[in-house]
Amino acid sequence: MIDRNTSDHQIFEFDLTEHETRRRTEVLAALGDTWDPVAVLEAETEANRLLYSGLDAEQQATYEMLVAAGVLPASGRE
Repeated sequence: MIDRNTSDHQIFEFDLTEHETRRRTEVLAALGDTWDPVAVLEAETEANRLLYSGLDAEQQATYEMLVAAGVLPASGRE
């Protein structure tokens, strides 16, 4: 039986700052020196533009409905 009226409990603290710094360093090392986040974002934007280009009227209406509902981001191609 545990007597809850005693101060036998210890405070345990664990600082994750060092772990998080090491984790981020490892992620960046794994990405390598050639990783270009701006180029990646531009390529993703272009891929989305191509994906939603050339839609027929029904597909365009569905796309616009999904954008209006916030399901898809607006592509800025209108």
